[in-house]
Amino acid sequence: MSAGLNLAQQEAVNFLHGPCLVLAGAGSGKTRVITHKIGRLIQMGLEPKRIAAITFTNKAATEMRERAKGLIGKAAKDVVICTFHALGVRMLRQDGGVMGLKPQFSIMDSADVTGILKDAGGTTDAATARQWQWTISLWKNMGLNSAQALTLAKDDNERIIAKIMARYEERLTAYQSVDFDDLISLPLKLLQDHEEVRLKWQSQLGHVLVDEYQDTNATQYEVLKCLVGPDHSSARFTAVGDDDQSIYGWRGATLDNLRRLPQDFPTLKVIKLEQNYRSTSAILRAANNVIQLNPKLFPKTLFSELGEGEPVRVVDSDNEEHEAERAVARIQSLRAGTDAGSCGFKELKDFAILYRANHQARIFEKALRKAQIPYKVSGGQSFFDRAEIRDLCAWLRLWVNNDDDPAFLRAVTTPKRGIGHQTLASLGQFASQYKLSMFEALFSNSLPSVLNARALGSLHEFGRYVNDLEFRARLTTGAEDARSFLTDWLKDIGYEKHLYDGEESEKAAASKWHNVMEFCDWMAQRCGGQIDDTAGVSTGNEVKNLLEVAQTIALLSTLSEREKDQNVVTLSTLHASKGLEWPHVMLVGITEGMLPFRLDDEPGNEHTNENIAVRLQEERRLMYVGITRAQRSLAVSWTRKRKKGREMIAAQPSRFIAEMGLDKDTVKEDPREKLKALRAEFAQRATAASAESAANK
Repeated sequence: MSAGLNLAQQEAVNFLHGPCLVLAGAGSGKTRVITHKIGRLIQMGLEPKRIAAITFTNKAATEMRERAKGLIGKAAKDVVICTFHALGVRMLRQDGGVMGLKPQFSIMDSADVTGILKDAGGTTDAATARQWQWTISLWKNMGLNSAQALTLAKDDNERIIAKIMARYEERLTAYQSVDFDDLISLPLKLLQDHEEVRLKWQSQLGHVLVDEYQDTNATQYEVLKCLVGPDHSSARFTAVGDDDQSIYGWRGATLDNLRRLPQDFPTLKVIKLEQNYRSTSAILRAANNVIQLNPKLFPKTLFSELGEGEPVRVVDSDNEEHEAERAVARIQSLRAGTDAGSCGFKELKDFAILYRANHQARIFEKALRKAQIPYKVSGGQSFFDRAEIRDLCAWLRLWVNNDDDPAFLRAVTTPKRGIGHQTLASLGQFASQYKLSMFEALFSNSLPSVLNARALGSLHEFGRYVNDLEFRARLTTGAEDARSFLTDWLKDIGYEKHLYDGEESEKAAASKWHNVMEFCDWMAQRCGGQIDDTAGVSTGNEVKNLLEVAQTIALLSTLSEREKDQNVVTLSTLHASKGLEWPHVMLVGITEGMLPFRLDDEPGNEHTNENIAVRLQEERRLMYVGITRAQRSLAVSWTRKRKKGREMIAAQPSRFIAEMGLDKDTVKEDPREKLKALRAEFAQRATAASAESAANK
């Protein structure tokens, strides 16, 4: 199992009988270490189903599953490889009954949560509701419920949000639903409050591996401690992470989890992976120079044996439009081979433009479109965020959990079926009064007292139809039957007509219908076991019935990762780029105020020197992440002027450019000269081609 591993990687793979922290620098082969360690554990006799490898994204889980399969073979399908949230779903579906949660609970997505909070807080303003959502999410990640949040509230605003949170919690309980944060906080409560459940999971998991450990929040750390048991000297887990890549402080991730490990587990074995297999020495030197200025929990210095490579380039531009033109010119020259740094990587997918904030993408999109260069904006609208897919998911959620009121309201009105808002409002009031879900209420013997016979008849017809669909979906197994069922159902509710009636443009309606067909095909393939459960909620790729597949959709749509590999240039925020790599990377907009982002002029922040220092350290780690995405060439660009609102303001290069310590060999690019050379090159080729053509006549 150690073939092809360096000495540090071998040490990490072979340390099996105690707590282990692997400090894996950028590009140092951490996924390889995790998959080889899974193989080693199986080789030493641990059953595959007793190994859990926990990642932070579906994409990482899918990659790890594929690599484990390639290394270990069939046994890999029984290893629990999933996200923290998917493990939470698994625990709650199996054991949530002791907390009053039924196995087929619903998972609310972000839009549902905003809607419930608007209702709970009595506002129609989505922005206000999202602000409440953000605060409640942070509290949940700190392990607080509404009562605790109210006790700790710092001001009147927080006290109001804590009271709204209490009403929000009541609604979730009534809907037999959880939100994304509950998928961590509720399993923790389950493990802490119910000893029999805790002992069951501790005996079930013989070794836990946690990827991207630096991204864990306080609640996730407590879950890990509950899973590995009370005997800290023999706790069998491997945490793999890098304190230099901790960039999610705003989301509740805390470096305290790295600080606490050696204190909570005194026998912790710490192993550093410092050899980088991704980037050239020139790129790594710039990265090391930047990050060394941050205080270190565990000092390390990355090195590479890929050679010096091209010097890192610094590009200065007059303004953002100019910067975008230069980025496009760089892509064109590297693809044409007129730039020394092209290194044979000339496909569009070999290029990435990375920036600090989403709004910076627009100007680069415009320049790429003008040059007719195809691109994708990573982290753009998810497939699952499209209205037509959310419509179908609402129906599926309702089949799985009849108490899911947000799903009920969407399904009963999409497509319209003659049930008006007044009828639904009366049903909603009746349901609240008797503490029932809306679906449960529509079959109540007392409902005729508030609704007329016609409205009642329409609701009963809808209720019977949903029950019938649920019954049939449970009996529908395999790809062909699922595809046939979904097609018949969509025809039955007239969904295609609904799409065409709702769109002014036929082309837009056709595009939406194509998405619907693609979704149905994807669902059918999952029923047939042709697609593994990317969320990691179930193991293997066994044939499932449609209702089982519908249960996992909510988690997939919440994590919403379903990108196809395309041969296009990638535009991405630095945060979204973590874990990815490209031969050619351009870091753009690297000016003071953008990266590092404004450190002291954001409303609502306490601007103590300590607070500003902590934020600067996280921004520096973000720059480090950006630099280490590059394999063969890196260009860092800044503008002399940038837009702030409607005015142009003078800009300064980011302090991080100076911190890169680029020496005299650094190329200060002047793309005007480059463009001139490029045009001359193309002209020369055209002349040569016409001369050859004339000679052949």
